[in-house]
Amino acid sequence: MIDFYLDGRSGLSPYLQLVQQVRHALRLGLLHEGDQLPTVKDVVARLAINPNTVLKAYRELEHEGLVAARPGIGTFVTKTLAGASLAAHGPLRQELRRWLDKARRAGLDDESVEALFMTTFRATSREDTA
Repeated sequence: MIDFYLDGRSGLSPYLQLVQQVRHALRLGLLHEGDQLPTVKDVVARLAINPNTVLKAYRELEHEGLVAARPGIGTFVTKTLAGASLAAHGPLRQELRRWLDKARRAGLDDESVEALFMTTFRATSREDTA
């Protein structure tokens, strides 16, 4: 089961953070078809957010065809986003952890690591499309 969290620094609204976390879990193979998402009540209790925020996120995911609500039972994954490259995740994750360790030893804080990664990622993406 997914363990939601909120990041006040993300710049995303809470409902979009929940949607993004489900998408990421689906893409990484952490959630599978048939898995149940936490109940709205559980998410509200854990994150201290408005139930309408969770409902909005779940409706968005349902609109995208990724989950389906079963009244009185819960919300279940109906589609995965995981690609055929799941086997590559382990080695890539280890390499990324080594890189993060180097960045921390170089004195970078979380915000600096994120800024460095995102600017490099965007620059590389632009180069790939050019």
